[in-house]
Amino acid sequence: MTHGKAIATVSGRTIAETDEYEVVEGNIYFPPSSIKMEMMTKTDHITHCPWKGAASYYTINLDKTEFKNAAWYYPEPFEKAKNIKDHVAFYKNIVTVTTE
Repeated sequence: MTHGKAIATVSGRTIAETDEYEVVEGNIYFPPSSIKMEMMTKTDHITHCPWKGAASYYTINLDKTEFKNAAWYYPEPFEKAKNIKDHVAFYKNIVTVTTE
């Protein structure tokens, strides 16, 4: 667990903010409690990582704009990735993540 402020924004709006997060392969994984879930909708999109497992996705909803499958998480990660279970990461070309 990394300590320090991390903030995720899209179109100038904060969608996640935390003081503790995980960093895996250069991506910040936000704990589930730090995500503004009212802005997220689960999708049926799934991808697979050979060491983390199956990733599920969220679409980010801002008013009338949808950013499809812009966030992912691992609901049942493999043993080596248990530390990021249900933590949410974002595509950097859509969401700006800053750390302090």
